[in-house]
Amino acid sequence: MNKRVIPERIEELTANQIFVFGSNLEGHHGGGAAYLAMKKWGAVWGQGNGLQGQTYGIPTMHGGPDELKPYVEEFLVFARVHPELDFLVTEIGCWIAGFTPEEIAPLFSDGIHMTNIYLPDRFWKIIQQSGNKIV
Repeated sequence: MNKRVIPERIEELTANQIFVFGSNLEGHHGGGAAYLAMKKWGAVWGQGNGLQGQTYGIPTMHGGPDELKPYVEEFLVFARVHPELDFLVTEIGCWIAGFTPEEIAPLFSDGIHMTNIYLPDRFWKIIQQSGNKIV
């Protein structure tokens, strides 16, 4: 198994790395990973979705996993057309938004074969337990 796991704490990024964080639709990056993204790597106050500096926001504060899914799918398309970038996906939605990793990790199943997507170890374990073969 070849898992691409993010570090428990991301403190620095290389030039080709993108910090993927959970946001809200309004782009009010007031806490958690969103605040870190804004303070360190160029997330834009008022922009809740998409590429912002060396970050990528995925809205997580506006409904359940079904409402998050289109934004995750949009992210996966973006990552697919940008193989030159490595995307370090944090445990979006699992802290301030109140979701569990079991609810969020499966949303990333379509991206497990993309070599430029790095996920938290807990996400990988959940995806693997659901029967997806990780290569």
